This record gives sequence, C-alpha cells and structure tokens, in this order.
Amino acid sequence: MLGRHDAGGDSAILLYLPRAHDVTLDDGIAAARVDSTDFFLWRGRADLVPARYRVHWNSAQGAQSRHDPYAFAPELDAGSLGSFGRGTHHSAWEMLGAIPRMRDGIAGVRFAVWAPHAERVSVVGPFCQWDGRQYPMSARGSSGVFELFIPNLGAGELYKFEIRHRETGALQLKSDPYANEAELRPATASRVAAPTAHVWRDGEWLAARGARSWLHAPMSIYEVHAGSWQRHDDGRFLSWRELADTLVPYVSDLGYTHIELLPVTEHPLDDSWGYQTTGYFAPTSRHGSPDDLRHFIDTCHAAGIGVLLDWVPGHFPRDGHALARFDGEPLYEYADPRRGEHRDWGTLVFDYERHEVRSFLLSSACYWLAEFHFDGLRVDAVASMLYLDFSRRGDFVPNRHGGRENLEAIAFLRELNALVHARFPGAVVIAEESTDWPMVSRPADHGGLGFSMKWNMGWMHDTLAYFGKDPLYRSHHHRQLTFAMMYAYTENFVLPLSHDEVVHLKRSLLGRMPGDAWQRLANLRLLYLYMWTMPGKKLLFMGGEFGQETEWDFASALPWALARDPAHAGVTALVRDLNRLYAGESPLHRYEFESQGFQWLDCDDAASSILAYVRRDGARFVIVALNFTPVPRTALRIGVPESGHYREILNSDSAYYGGSNLGNPLPLATSASPYRGQPHSLVVTLPPLGGVVLTRDAS
Repeated sequence: MLGRHDAGGDSAILLYLPRAHDVTLDDGIAAARVDSTDFFLWRGRADLVPARYRVHWNSAQGAQSRHDPYAFAPELDAGSLGSFGRGTHHSAWEMLGAIPRMRDGIAGVRFAVWAPHAERVSVVGPFCQWDGRQYPMSARGSSGVFELFIPNLGAGELYKFEIRHRETGALQLKSDPYANEAELRPATASRVAAPTAHVWRDGEWLAARGARSWLHAPMSIYEVHAGSWQRHDDGRFLSWRELADTLVPYVSDLGYTHIELLPVTEHPLDDSWGYQTTGYFAPTSRHGSPDDLRHFIDTCHAAGIGVLLDWVPGHFPRDGHALARFDGEPLYEYADPRRGEHRDWGTLVFDYERHEVRSFLLSSACYWLAEFHFDGLRVDAVASMLYLDFSRRGDFVPNRHGGRENLEAIAFLRELNALVHARFPGAVVIAEESTDWPMVSRPADHGGLGFSMKWNMGWMHDTLAYFGKDPLYRSHHHRQLTFAMMYAYTENFVLPLSHDEVVHLKRSLLGRMPGDAWQRLANLRLLYLYMWTMPGKKLLFMGGEFGQETEWDFASALPWALARDPAHAGVTALVRDLNRLYAGESPLHRYEFESQGFQWLDCDDAASSILAYVRRDGARFVIVALNFTPVPRTALRIGVPESGHYREILNSDSAYYGGSNLGNPLPLATSASPYRGQPHSLVVTLPPLGGVVLTRDAS
C-alpha cells in the first residue's frame, strides 16, 4: 500500500505518518490527510514528483524531512531467498541484518529479517521514537523474510524489530539475529555496523596456513577469557587494541602457536563467559568495535599466532530480546520442549531440521572465518547436540529409527566441517565432545563427523585424578597415566587443561596438587612436562602458565603479582621452554596422531611410579623419563633404541624452574645391556616429582 504507485501517466503516493500535522512532497506539493487517519495521499501527474522524492512534515517535535523508504522496491533476489530457505545459504549475513548501502545515490540501511509467523515486522529505533507504526517492512512472499530500505540512516544507529504475531496480535521487541554490532550490556538494542575500514595485512599468513599440514604441525593453544586476562585498575575491560599491545607479545614470548578465545560473540550475562550467545554475527561490544577485533587478529597473525574462536551452536539463552520464540512461535528452537530445552542449563536447543536455522548457523561459522580471519572454531558441547536424551533422564523423543541420536544435528555437523575445510584452507574445527562417540575427527565419507580434532576429555580426567593423589598411593593408579595410549590414535586429540577444570570448586591446577608448597609446584611442572611430551596438541587455560593458586574468577584480572613470585615465574619459564622444545623438536609433534610417533620404554613400573617413552620422527627421536614420586631415582636403568651418548635437553627439576637441580648434567653413555625389549640401555638419575628429556648426540 505505502509508497508510490504509477498507472499510465498518473501517480498516487500513500504515506503513513503518525503525529504529523501536515505533509508535503518536494516543491511544496501537499498530500491530503485521508479522513481522520494518519494516512496522507497525493494524486497527480507522475512527472511532477521525482522517483526518489522527499517527504516533509510538521509535528510536535518540529519540522522533519526524509526520503520515503517506500519509494524503494525490495531488492533481495529470489535466488538468495530460495537458497536461504533450502538451508544452503552460507553467507546469509550479506542478505539479512542491517546493511548500509547506497541506492540511486542515496545513503541508507537495508534491513531484512526472517520471521515467518509474523503478521507485521517493523524496524524501530530512536529515529522513529521506537514507534512500530512508522517503518513496517515488506513481506517477501512465502520466504518468511521481511525487508525494508530506510534512506538517510547510517552506521551507529540503534534498532530492533517490532514483531506482531499473525494470530494473536501479540507484539515483541527483538534484537537482530544477524546484527554485526550491539549495545553494551545490559542494553540490548542492535547497532548498525559501519562497513569495515580495516585493511588486512595477513595475506602471507593465510597462504601459509592453507599450505601447512596442521596434522603434523605443532599446535600449542593458550585459552583466554578476554574479559579477565587483564583489566584496567578501575575494573574496565581492555579493548581489542590494548589486548593486541599486551596479550599478543605475552603469548608470543611464551611460544604458543595459537590463542583460543572463549566466546566473543555477543552475550548479555558476564557470568556465562560468553557461552549463552545472543549475537551469532556480532563480536561483543565489551572490547570495542568489530574492526578493533580485526586489528587484534591481524596483529596475532603478524606475530605468527593463530586465533581460534569458541563457538556455540548447541544452545542459546531464553532472553526475551533474542532468539527465543523469535516471532511469537518456536522458530530457531525445536517446538517440542522434550527436544527444544536444555533442562540442566536453562537454555534452548537449535532446530537443526529447519533449513533456515542451518543457513543461520552455517553462515555464522563462515562469518567469523571470512570476515575476521579466525583460523578455526572450537565447537562447544558437541555431545549435547549428538544425543536426544542429553540431560533428559529418559524423557526424550526418539529419532525416526527409535534411537537416541540426533540425526539432524549429525548431518549439520558433517556439513559444517566439510564446508569449513573446503572454503577456508588450513582452518580447523575442534570438537569438545565428552563421550565415546566414534570417529568424531574422521571424514564424513568414512562414517565420521568430519572434525579436524577432538578434545581428549578422558586423558584430562584420568590425568588430573592421578595428579591429585598423594604420591604414596599413585602406584595403585598407574593405569590412569597409561590408559590413554590404548585409544590415543582413534581420534586426532587435543590434550586440554581448560577453563572448565579451574572453576566450580574444582580448585586451580596448582590447588589440586598434593604436598607442601615445593611439592605442589614440582607436581605442576611434572604435569606440564608429561602433557607436552605425550601425543596430542596442547591447550592450557590462562593463569595455568604461572601456577595460579586460586580458581579462575571471570570478574577480575588474573593475579599477576603471583606471576612475579620467583617460584611461580619458574613455572612460566618451564612452559616457555616446553613450547619451544615442542615446536623445535619434530619428534614431539610430527606424528601426534599416528602410532609411529610413540613407543613405550617403561610403562608398567607402577611400584616406582616411573614412565619412560620415545617420541619419534623417522630416524630422529627423543627419550622422556618421568618420576611421579618425591623420591629421587638414581641409577635407574631404561632401555633405549640406539647406542651412543645422550644428553639432557630439558629437566623440570632445574633450579631455573624452581626445582632442586637434580639430574644428569653430563652426557650419558649407553651400555650394550638390552633392557625391556630395547637393544641398549642407559643409567639415569630422575629428580623427585620431575622428569627429563634426552636426545642422542650425533656420532
């Protein structure tokens, strides 16, 4: 109805302007009020009014003027709408949301939103006093998409969508699911984002990433919650640009290859750490603008550091301004609460069967990789997606075969992984999957889910349980250290000591360690040596690198004063050297996912709580020997595969790290005595609660 309608040489223009006293078009052409309504109508010769005419009116707010948005025809093409409706649109952020653009030389913003159960959708904001009567959007047929170009708006404008349910007439005020920016919490409006002005400098990084084999490259990940790594003295968050100046050199100095950010997608509640996402296309405004985040990632790449994003496609919160019952009906979530609710978390589950929801989620994944150059995604809570009975205690709806597997979620994950690997060379997708689901990190065409890697939660639980025991009793639990190698090559594993292990009364990593202060730090150093020399990529949550004593507190900065304590600085020095050793010695990373990279030398000396093993890259190898008791092991014989002289290249008990400095300062010569299946042997000294890494000197 609204806008211009031409017929022959005549034209009619219908306007709706609540609160307007009188209305004119360009050149003072008056439009007449229709009866006693807020509609105004002009009829006349078509050539009297230009195609992109302005409307002028007086109201209690004074004189106002704008181009008529209804003089601009909708522009979303049928092909894009159809692809979105089939679930195959992987760049939907280019179609939906708020996109500043020029039309016929006039600047404005095109708004588009999917709301198939709506009778009416309006764009509202300060520019119309949040009055939903002023900017109703055009319905795009059966697609469920509504669209409107509003001229004379631009970047920085706040907005929401007012949605009227087509049956009940109930009104809802919703943030934009495709918004690229949002207000700082607790405010919840979306913000029109400016087109990026960032000029990327990481072309060489991306080219090298695509050519590099991540399967055989070192990957040591520093997991970061951007809001609590550091803060200003007054409690304010650091901006992305400040983090680029501080976090990046810190991580580079420690030798990490990657930073993994806890979710930086927009979220309303700090306490959720980002895991209850409301903005799947918006970086949180807590740390600045989208271009500030681009600058941070570009700075990481310039320093040789990859950046991974923790991404949450498994559930979303019930907040009234966001996705929940978006158009008055279950839309993004399953309608049946037995499938659509996470009872333990109080959140809602995405409807993976709905084509438009798949377009939404797949586009979100691609958005962060394409627009922000992230190097991969860590997918949160995959187990909750795979099982229909997850946290439901038997009250669930089986799949069409009568089973408990979520077939639509499985198909979605396979599509996600295939899409990312094909479209973004060298990017990785890592699953946090806590069950024994088979072949998580195997290709979909081989029956797998297609992830690049999977967190090894079994290794993490067993290892932390073992280290939490008094060394007096560790001999009875030796298998907790060795069992992981029974399944180490069934998946491409990441060994994670993540944020989840230092919260909710679990204590910090250091706080889990038994013994006096010296022994606790020695145990922690031994844990890190064990982790960095076992097969699997590495992940450590911030604060662990200096032995944080208390649990992580998301509401404050890490206790950096503790990091300057000499004993804790020794832990940091060890982590730094472990990262450099891991990256510099190919036997420690070349075959992390293949059995030829590892061999036990001694795995069954439970009575002494000793482990020894070889890490190998073809002919090159290193020897690792570990002592999990506070009793020094002198004159300990271990078998080795080749004769010669061996020297220490790392000792976790070094005085440099805060240890007792017991070890093997001189090269060790082999004897011809076979031992435990090896043709030669060494006699070594193992320090208390410590370990050594040995390399064979060239002949």
